[in-house]
Amino acid sequence: MAYGAAMSEAAVDLPDERDAIRRALIEWYEDDHREYPWRETDDPYAILVSEVMSQQTQLDRVVDAWDDFLERWPTVGDLAATDRSDVVAFWSAHSLGYNNRAKYLHEAATQVVEEYDGEFPESPDGLSELMGVGPYTANAVASFAFNNGDAVVDTNVKRVLYRAFSIPDEDAAFEDVANALMPDGESRVWNNAIMELGGVACEKTPRCDEVGCPWREWCDAYETGDFTAPDVPTQPSFEGSRRQMRGRVIGALKEHENLTLDELGPKVRVDYAPEGEYGREWLRNLLEDLADDGLVEIEERSDQPIARLR
Repeated sequence: MAYGAAMSEAAVDLPDERDAIRRALIEWYEDDHREYPWRETDDPYAILVSEVMSQQTQLDRVVDAWDDFLERWPTVGDLAATDRSDVVAFWSAHSLGYNNRAKYLHEAATQVVEEYDGEFPESPDGLSELMGVGPYTANAVASFAFNNGDAVVDTNVKRVLYRAFSIPDEDAAFEDVANALMPDGESRVWNNAIMELGGVACEKTPRCDEVGCPWREWCDAYETGDFTAPDVPTQPSFEGSRRQMRGRVIGALKEHENLTLDELGPKVRVDYAPEGEYGREWLRNLLEDLADDGLVEIEERSDQPIARLR
């Protein structure tokens, strides 16, 4: 089946058996799916934490960090009341990626407490007003916490729609078809189900028969054997990456409070040499990035700058 680029055409060209397609996917998901703790709650705070942690991080790695985070800060009020440096240090210690996510999560919690009397907005538009909450995250929280979202479109969903219904590799077409398929008022179960389909059955290497994909009878790729899909960006290696070095800076400053460049350098890289490739200039650039993100302060001194957490 061919799809035109126009959104309205894409929606019209879906198979006639839409109710059967919806029912098959939801039944497949409800019968058996991966169990993650954030799927067992409708607490918007807990769900927001899971969504922020899951950005470019494998879900299985997120579970322990999510549990630890909510044990330490069980409510949005608890998070807002804590010092931001504690949240950043937690983020770094759990290797959760860019530390500015921790800063934004803390600021969003503060907004909820101070501007919304501790109650989260319930719509994607309202949630998008929170610091660091983009359209995808806002829609996910609205869907999973309040059953009040649009269809989620991530890389897994794009891969499913591209293969199953020959949707062109265009964001507008994916969004339109995803919303045309989602049953009214069922964003919570639907978005979980279609993302599960992409994460379990319609991976880069598909496992259609192995996991009993519920869409095989309608799927163009299954019929033709052509399982090509849009390019999916790969996550850069964490080991040796700039974000790992940023995390080490935060960890060292959390432990030692104030450090000169030459005191801090060896705690970030074992091959630190003041005049070397990974020396003062390299470290200063790293610190300035963190300062721009509001995480670090640099105090200029006559001998060497002093770095500390903000």
